[in-house]
Amino acid sequence: MRKIFVLFCFMPMFLQAQLLYEISGNGSANKSYLLATNKFVPMAFLDTIPNVYKCFDKCDKVVCEFVMEDHQALSALRQAALLPDTIKLESLYSKKELEQIDQALQLTLEMRLEQFYRIKPSYLTELYRNELMKQWLDYDEKNTMENAFQWLAQNKNMPVYGLDDVGETLYMIFDREPMQWQAKELLNIIENPEKEVRQERTIREMYLYGRLYDIAFQIYSPDNQTVISYSDYQVFIKRNNQWVKRLQPYLKDGKAFITLNAMYLGGDEGLIAQLKKAGYRVRAVNR
Repeated sequence: MRKIFVLFCFMPMFLQAQLLYEISGNGSANKSYLLATNKFVPMAFLDTIPNVYKCFDKCDKVVCEFVMEDHQALSALRQAALLPDTIKLESLYSKKELEQIDQALQLTLEMRLEQFYRIKPSYLTELYRNELMKQWLDYDEKNTMENAFQWLAQNKNMPVYGLDDVGETLYMIFDREPMQWQAKELLNIIENPEKEVRQERTIREMYLYGRLYDIAFQIYSPDNQTVISYSDYQVFIKRNNQWVKRLQPYLKDGKAFITLNAMYLGGDEGLIAQLKKAGYRVRAVNR
């Protein structure tokens, strides 16, 4: 009786946990695979996804959101984080707000605001947000599943391709929102850090159950007032349309192992839905 009960408890998880997909059809010479990832889930979780390494071994290339490793890209990243010469950080906030931000950075990052006087609010938001996740969700940027297959590909001398170039990547990180919105977003996360942590914890739990559609709704829901919200989801939709076109050469040859954050994949306008609209057959590997 106990065995039956345990099986019943875990059965919904296995039935819903759709994180690995097979892509075929539409003139593809070979099958490709799409893995949904989550930045705040450790690499060890990959061992619990059946057939993920088996599917990877069938492939001869990895496709991801972007590849940011060479010296020029990192230099461009640092440059993109800087405010324009015509804007000063203190001009975006009141004196009281600046003090509030300074205190939060000291407590969380052990750094003063004056050390970031030329940095865009979006960069500060990302730094602060990552530190929150390290403290409250045990996020380890060196042990995240997000980059695991890029590293595996490099060890196997497999090529790694990015769907976005450096300029597009930097735009998504630093400039997808106007400066005034960036300033407000930084202040919001500092005033309400618990909302941000609760949102990511919820999304992570949905991810572990493979509920990609629910993740999409959690982001574009009117109730979502966190850093990644409805306006960001609209940007994701437009980018998904571009990504379908950019994926076509890789999918035509096949044997591509595609790893993308789960928040881009689910929903009526998610990448999986867009691939199906484009004529591809997308089905869960572990049904």
